[in-house]
Amino acid sequence: MSKDYYETLGVDKKASKDEIKKAFRTLAHKYHPDKKTGDDAKFKEINEAYSILSDDSKRAQYDAYGSNFNASGGAGGPQGGFGGFDFSQFTQGGQGGGFEFDFGDLFGNAFGGGGRAQTKRGRDISIDIELSFEESVFGVERSVLLNKVSKCGVCGGNGAEKGTEMTKCDTCNGKGQIREVKRTFFGQFETTSTCESCQGTGKIPKVKCSACHGHGILKKESEIKVKIPAGIDHGEMMRLSGAGEAVSGGQTGDLYIKIYVKKHTVFRKEGQNLLMDLNVKLTDALLGGEETIKTLDGDIKVRIPEGVTHGEVLRIKNKGVPYDKHYRGDILIKLHLLLPKKLSKEARKLVESLKKEGI
Repeated sequence: MSKDYYETLGVDKKASKDEIKKAFRTLAHKYHPDKKTGDDAKFKEINEAYSILSDDSKRAQYDAYGSNFNASGGAGGPQGGFGGFDFSQFTQGGQGGGFEFDFGDLFGNAFGGGGRAQTKRGRDISIDIELSFEESVFGVERSVLLNKVSKCGVCGGNGAEKGTEMTKCDTCNGKGQIREVKRTFFGQFETTSTCESCQGTGKIPKVKCSACHGHGILKKESEIKVKIPAGIDHGEMMRLSGAGEAVSGGQTGDLYIKIYVKKHTVFRKEGQNLLMDLNVKLTDALLGGEETIKTLDGDIKVRIPEGVTHGEVLRIKNKGVPYDKHYRGDILIKLHLLLPKKLSKEARKLVESLKKEGI
């Protein structure tokens, strides 16, 4: 069955690499098997689609051949777009008889993707952090423990025992890449791949590190400090570049943090302002008064002006959410008039007197 990788990631066929990457990360976070919303099968589909569309060479092949495209071997079989030529008589990579023929190498070069060794990248990690309302307003620093693949602390990631030297890799002659020329019935094609012996560094340890056995990486518990900025919102995502999992001879992945904020009993946040409701007695609304309210900075007294109306909003400046380092939003207080459900005889007489005065 034909696979529509663009539909899998929910992007247009003309989508840029950045748009494809953004769509992948959003879906990968949602369907990661470790998440509550995880779906292993969906996660694999997303990864497969991204591995094709993020690679210029593979994407060009996929756009050209559609359902006949094979991620590891280019166009497939007799419908590969070569006038009905039967490719089954040739073998891939020299297995069996016939010509030595590698579809991946051939089409990688034909579409400009061959000859470039891709940089390896460690796995991205996603975690959730729950904050109190106050922490989300003022910001906080948290320490999280992650059991992940990290650079070896003993050798610093180069794989060599401390105090020993690195030597030139004999496999790639210190170049970090392996170049191969393959003969096909279309001619000679050159490919470049990362040297597996030195992981692309061009050097290997003279004496392997006893902690990581020369790999430069190992799985361990790592403490990471996360500085959460003031004013962060519920559901917001943070990215710590290079705080994900390490990979030998490659770039470390990223750490994605999704923020969950607990609700406050009094306040709710709207931009840089804090909103709250305040019940006011009828007498205070008519004659004015004073109320003590609890803010995130402590108790403060608020003056109720004479003659306020139901739904009116009072503003307390510079007690809201901090922003731009030196500024803060305001507290907005929405007033709700409390009308008595039952009046005493004396109170009724007073109200009737007010009624006679037209109040």
